[in-house]
Amino acid sequence: MVQSFSSQVSTAHQPAEEEDHDRRSQRRRYEEPPHLKLRRQMLAIAESPLKKIDEEIKNIARTVTTAYDDEDIRNGFADLVIQLVVEQPLKIPFVAAVVLTLNSKKPELVAIILDKAVTTLNEELRIGAWREVKLVLRFLGCMQGMLDGDGVFPVLEELFSRAVDLQTASSEDSLGLELVKVILLTIPYIMSSSANGFEEHATSLLEKTDVIASTPHALEALVDPCPGTGGEDRAGYDAQSVISLLQKQLQAEATQSWVLACLPRPWHIPPEEDEEDPSPETKHVLPTLNVPSRVSPGARPLLPEIYFSVYADQDIETVPSNSNVASSLVRDSLVDTINILDYNRNVTAKFLVDLDCYFAPNTFVKRATPFDRLREVEEGKSTWKPEDVAVDAVFSQMLQLPSPEHKLVYYHSVLTESCKIAPAAIAPSLGRAIRYLYRNVEVLDLELGYRYMDWFSHHLSNFGFTWKWTEWVNDVELSIADPKKAFILGALEKEIRLSFAPRIRGTLPEPYQALISEAKEKDTPDFKYKSDQTPYSPQALQILSLLRAKALDSEIQPHISSIESEAQSLGMEDPLIPSTDAYITSICFIGSKSLSHVLSCIDRCKDRLLKIGQQSEAARRQIITSVVEYWGEKPGVGVNVVDKLLNYTILTPLSVITWALVDNIGKGKILVQAHIYEMVASTMHKVTNRVRQIVTARNQIGMPQEQVALLDETLEKEREEMHQLFTVVEDALVGVAFGYVDEMAESRNQDTEGEAMLRQWGQRWLRVFRRKMAVEEAWVSENFKGADAAMEGVDENRGQLPLNGNGPVGDGEDANGDL
Repeated sequence: MVQSFSSQVSTAHQPAEEEDHDRRSQRRRYEEPPHLKLRRQMLAIAESPLKKIDEEIKNIARTVTTAYDDEDIRNGFADLVIQLVVEQPLKIPFVAAVVLTLNSKKPELVAIILDKAVTTLNEELRIGAWREVKLVLRFLGCMQGMLDGDGVFPVLEELFSRAVDLQTASSEDSLGLELVKVILLTIPYIMSSSANGFEEHATSLLEKTDVIASTPHALEALVDPCPGTGGEDRAGYDAQSVISLLQKQLQAEATQSWVLACLPRPWHIPPEEDEEDPSPETKHVLPTLNVPSRVSPGARPLLPEIYFSVYADQDIETVPSNSNVASSLVRDSLVDTINILDYNRNVTAKFLVDLDCYFAPNTFVKRATPFDRLREVEEGKSTWKPEDVAVDAVFSQMLQLPSPEHKLVYYHSVLTESCKIAPAAIAPSLGRAIRYLYRNVEVLDLELGYRYMDWFSHHLSNFGFTWKWTEWVNDVELSIADPKKAFILGALEKEIRLSFAPRIRGTLPEPYQALISEAKEKDTPDFKYKSDQTPYSPQALQILSLLRAKALDSEIQPHISSIESEAQSLGMEDPLIPSTDAYITSICFIGSKSLSHVLSCIDRCKDRLLKIGQQSEAARRQIITSVVEYWGEKPGVGVNVVDKLLNYTILTPLSVITWALVDNIGKGKILVQAHIYEMVASTMHKVTNRVRQIVTARNQIGMPQEQVALLDETLEKEREEMHQLFTVVEDALVGVAFGYVDEMAESRNQDTEGEAMLRQWGQRWLRVFRRKMAVEEAWVSENFKGADAAMEGVDENRGQLPLNGNGPVGDGEDANGDL
């Protein structure tokens, strides 16, 4: 009893801090559940250059085997493996190494993973998801060493058989090329795996694929990113399709015993000192794969790709050369990563910055190594800069023809985030890419030139609009028709759109100051009818006042009629033109505060604007003239307003194309202006997109037959309108491209250099819109299911436009410019 009391007293006199300490020490420590720990380990595999990859693989295998009784481990691990394979391609060899390590410990789990992989592969084959097919086959190829018999090779043979069938049916088929590409990109991973003795299989397969891979596709010439304009030095650029280049590279590797130096081999793991002798490796029979007899093209359009690099002309090789298979293998993994992870630009940028973690040691130089320091690298060692390779991959997608997989702004944002994560490494690489594209802007495809301009101005806007403009100062004095001068003007105009003129002027050296006029600095352009010297000024001022007061149309009509009467008395053929100009200019002035203001005003005046177009086609085109003239100093706003008028159907696509390429074509000077290309390309996109929407709608499963018939009728009408528009574009551009327009013919012996430049602009425009027409026809033909016999006959008997864009309309075209 005394002892008990004493203990109570001692406890009572214990300091409060010690009591708190005792209570804290008794808290239960949190232990991470095994399945969450495993998931974290798998998601982080190979991401850190500070961790040894063999240790990471062993730790993951240890976690699996230790907690194998956990149901969450058994059920979730296979799904996690496949998810990593199809979402993070750079990690495929490392995930395969984990599975190979587990094979000696838990072969039953490996069998489950193989079943899951083949189930996924069968589904992807069924729906035509060829990228996912390629990635799962790559995963299986990395594990060739534990597969029984020939492993993955029978699957590749089956795919080649389908490719042959497709190519036999049509030499212009693109799906067969995609199958061969899948085959070629799987072979290197099989040959770098732990398997031995498959050299003959690989060589035999390469001999078969050579016929298809080496045959140029009909559309290759149209998707060349750097076609030139005849006889220029294209700065080391050699146009080769991705598939033919890969074929040559793999044939070269076969002669060198499949070194494949860039590919990691993480399955070569040294055993631990205290590790028991591993049990004999279990061989697994690959589950049955069902390659459909009639393969699906899938949702993504399949067109030939040309290999393009923005580091092609450097005196030091900072990216793999075309002769090295690493150029294709590294590019393919990076491109897949970029396009798969489009929902998270930050993660994509992190993968690009860390790309050297995912390839063999010494494949790249140390990150952020200055370009000049590369000259000090020992002979025989790699001079490839990982940041150059990453930037090159993003540009390959941004400059992909005929169109990139995602919106261009996504690729912009990936480069921006990469630059923010590692500015010292990425910024110099971007600088060299910018200079390469600028040096070659005259031989770059016109559409890609404008994509480059959009990215350049957007990127500068994220970093204070700073650039070394002094490097291009000599080009400020060039002719306005020179592609370099046109690029500078277009880039500055887009920068002003993203900021305001005084700020952009402040970032420019003195020689550039004259390129930004004082008028550009005004927030609101002047209302020309304020001057008494402007014809119809009194009436226009009254119209402006009434529109501001939101007066009824009946109150405005007398002033409109007054302008028309005066114009008629002056002998004007169409008095609607001056009255339309006064009316539209007033709307633009009122709406100049913001886009919402002008849209509100257009919406109120929509009925009258629609009547103008119905009464006179010339007056309809005057609407465009008035908008473009009012916003002459800020053409981007004018293009935006014209786009909104198209949405309201106040303007028609034909009226916009006719205004730009017929009424104002002249000698072709209008083709030099970036905003004119933007206007025409945007208008044509609306038309072609409308056709695609109709085709997509009619192909929906379960569509009633009467609705299908109605959509077919609409589709025929829309396709005819699309052909008509392409014909107008073609006829106008051919005249400029080959000097057929009257103004050029009259002055053929004057200003030869200037007109030669304008003819080159015509040829570049012509090539772009011939490609757009060819792509749309190919897309509709491929996706138009169940068409009636008459329509099929039309499609089958279409000719082809010239593919090089350097000649007049070919014999293969019909009167409508159809293919």
